[in-house]
Formats: sequence, C-alpha cells, structure tokens
Amino acid sequence: MWKRLSMLWVLVKGDARRLWFALRHPDAPGWLKAGTALVLLYLVSPVDLIPEALPLIGVVDDLVLVPAAIRWMLGRLPAHVRDAADAPAGRPGAGTRFR
Repeated sequence: MWKRLSMLWVLVKGDARRLWFALRHPDAPGWLKAGTALVLLYLVSPVDLIPEALPLIGVVDDLVLVPAAIRWMLGRLPAHVRDAADAPAGRPGAGTRFR
C-alpha cells in the first residue's frame, strides 16, 4: 500500500497541495470535504475496481481514478476558492493564512 501511495503522490503532488489549501479555505464547500474523504477512503480501502492481485493492472485504476477525481473536484470549485488555492500552492509556506 505504501508503494501505491508514493506513486500517487508523485502524480498528484501539485493538485494535492491545491486541494489541501482549498480544504482549509473558510469558504470551501461541504461537498469538497465529503469528496476528499471519499477519495481517501477509496485509496486506503481494500475494495477496488480492479484488485491489486493483478500485476500492474491493479494499480493502474488507482493511478487513473484518484488523480482524475482530484482534478474534477478542483475544477468545480468556486472561482474565489480556486484562485486562493492556486496562489499558495506554488509557494511553500504561503498558505498559512487559512488557519
């Protein structure tokens, strides 16, 4: 499972930062928090669309579905939340204003 998580992190590093800042924004919609929880639950759940027992193919569903779900959620954010999440995502440490 750690190998799968590390591969996913490499793929979605920038989007994960944007998602983190969007989640911490005071105007973040409730569906974003629920959607993120569902994506994380799918990621750590032993139930997958394609089991990991199948070599290579079992990991591909996670490598495609999780980044696609994150991008989909980020694309549907309100404009002011998206802009606020985009700004600190490129600058480490700049997103502390959403505490």
